[in-house]
Amino acid sequence: MALMITDECINCDVCEPECPNHAIYMGEEHYDIHPDKCTECVGHFEEAQCVAICPVACIPVSPEHQESRETLMEKYLRLQAAG
Repeated sequence: MALMITDECINCDVCEPECPNHAIYMGEEHYDIHPDKCTECVGHFEEAQCVAICPVACIPVSPEHQESRETLMEKYLRLQAAG
């Protein structure tokens, strides 16, 4: 399950540097998340770092990108091999 950032984002800049996969970027109006790079921090941490640090709780699971923990781990391994 890739995460997404909603319109409630206040562009506080705390989530982007916390992402170990560099999946968070500044979009047209607020930060966004590349679903192909988001592993919800599986492989890096026990919990998604952006969710843990977000002061306005605007980072839910994207309903369009639901993945199992195993799939997220496979994505993590692919990203590590490519990086």
